[in-house]
Amino acid sequence: MLNASDILETIQMIQDEHLDIRTITMGISLLDCIDSDQSKACGKVYDKIMRRAQNLVSVGEAIEKQYGIPIINKRISVTPIAIVSAASKGDPVEFAKTLEKAALACGVNFIGGYTALVQKGFSAGDKELIDSIPEALAVTDHVCSSINIGSTKTGINLDACRLMGEIVKKTAQRTADRDCIGCAKLVVFCNAPEDNPFMAGAFHGVGEPDCMINVGVSGPGVVRAAVAKAPDANITEIADIIKKTAFKITRMGQLVGTEASQRLHVPFGIVDLSLAPTPAVGDSVAHILEEIGLERCGTHGTTATLAMLNDAVKKGGVMASSKVGGLSGAFIPVTEDAGMIDAARCGALSLEKLEAMTAVCSVGLDMINIPGDVSPETIAAIIADEAAIGMVNSKTTAVRVIPAIGKKVGEELEFGGLLGSGPVMKINDYSSSKFIQRGGQIPAPLQSLKN
Repeated sequence: MLNASDILETIQMIQDEHLDIRTITMGISLLDCIDSDQSKACGKVYDKIMRRAQNLVSVGEAIEKQYGIPIINKRISVTPIAIVSAASKGDPVEFAKTLEKAALACGVNFIGGYTALVQKGFSAGDKELIDSIPEALAVTDHVCSSINIGSTKTGINLDACRLMGEIVKKTAQRTADRDCIGCAKLVVFCNAPEDNPFMAGAFHGVGEPDCMINVGVSGPGVVRAAVAKAPDANITEIADIIKKTAFKITRMGQLVGTEASQRLHVPFGIVDLSLAPTPAVGDSVAHILEEIGLERCGTHGTTATLAMLNDAVKKGGVMASSKVGGLSGAFIPVTEDAGMIDAARCGALSLEKLEAMTAVCSVGLDMINIPGDVSPETIAAIIADEAAIGMVNSKTTAVRVIPAIGKKVGEELEFGGLLGSGPVMKINDYSSSKFIQRGGQIPAPLQSLKN
């Protein structure tokens, strides 16, 4: 039962502490759109997306107006396009153009699913789709791409790592005139979840229903404000404060997901509990860690405080909803987090420290600008390192790095909006080429044998 103080607290969270629903994402299966004729397949894809998602934005706006809850993004995710395009054996870019056309017609912010799942090898259509990514992301504005190159069950496809190192570099070069924006729409996963509502990694897994609604909540500013009210609390008490705050944030996500499901007449999938930051001051995961007691995010103790934060968010959120999924935890995208940006600029935050942090948070090396002269083999090795953390720890990890073509360490890339801006960070100059060129499959770890 809500009382006046609950209502006033929620209003304060929204107005002063940047509380919002980061996204409602409609997942749409395209398996029934597969056709040997590419033109017919593209037509079916467009028609189904329009049939299912034509009211997504208007419903989201109506919920915002009724409840006063900001819903920042309305998005669509679809079946991995490599599966759909394999049957028609044409240029996969035509499917990217179809997705872009549908996104524009529906009015959504992004559409995800230009995806291939190659953790154990390349099936028909996978290689063609991966090779097409630089062109697909250059000729579209709203299409996002993701590739899963490893899992705890299968190990890591090192050939796919090598290929994705080349693709990331080519994508940066293809969009160099726009601050390499293509790479901001491309993520490489290990243990990719099938119900992730967040871009650029969202796709609609083959085990999902025909259509569903997933919700991604946010609220770093709310958590930071709650911690700030307890300056003398010990760390156990801080964890409890974060749990209670995450509960309140998740309840709002549950409400929005239920409402959207009913109004759109599709099943409600999951609430993703992830704390998703923005470049806005006061909406930063890094600032939460600093409020807990770090002078600057990236210093010693950062990994420990992030582990506590991530765990507390999950414990509080899971009590508020029986439909938790996606990634769930704390995001640390450098260019999208005001505190991370400042920490990277002053040198407190390094790529190596970020890698350590990814062992205890939700995703991985996210939205990190690296020098434009980086080799594809080095990018591939960065991907392999991050995939190894995910594989061994049975968690999702990912890499979304932006080779800043023509720029060096300390110079900046500016993306605008939620993608933010940030400095080019230093990377290790020593070569990993021989390791990457070996190829093959890194075997699955012993903990994969759970049956």
